[in-house]
Amino acid sequence: MNNNDILIRLRYTFDIKDTDMLHICELGGLTLTLDELRQIMTKQAPDTERDLALSRENLERFLNGFIISQRGVKVDKDGQAVPATFDMATDGVINNVVIKKIKIAMTYTTEHLQDFLRQAGKSVSTNELSAILRNKNHRNYKPAGDQILRNLLKGMSLEYRSKTQTNK
Repeated sequence: MNNNDILIRLRYTFDIKDTDMLHICELGGLTLTLDELRQIMTKQAPDTERDLALSRENLERFLNGFIISQRGVKVDKDGQAVPATFDMATDGVINNVVIKKIKIAMTYTTEHLQDFLRQAGKSVSTNELSAILRNKNHRNYKPAGDQILRNLLKGMSLEYRSKTQTNK
């Protein structure tokens, strides 16, 4: 999956408007114009580089802004703001970091993630999901493939979009 494809799917799932997308990006430290956002939100050809339209760093800035927009700024015991983490050092960890940050932003449990995957027709055991959510230096860490992330986002969109369709 391309980085902008992840952003496109998140935007669709949560029905995020342009102005809200720009605000979320700013919360994460990424300042974009509306034209730049629209360019990022244009679907790339499947064989293009993963970060051609949206770099790993900027994707993570958006995700950090998404966490702040949903949960507020994290503070330490002294009340000081804790700086956001940047964990996407390589392409191999992008999917894992995206899943973790969505889980944090939306306060999902492992059961929520499993339900979303089931709705998309993918069954993942608790142990496998736990391995995906671990630190990349842990001996039981498992990289999440594109299929896991794609199915998670699909299950989330089935859940959220069906709710918005019935509320109209």
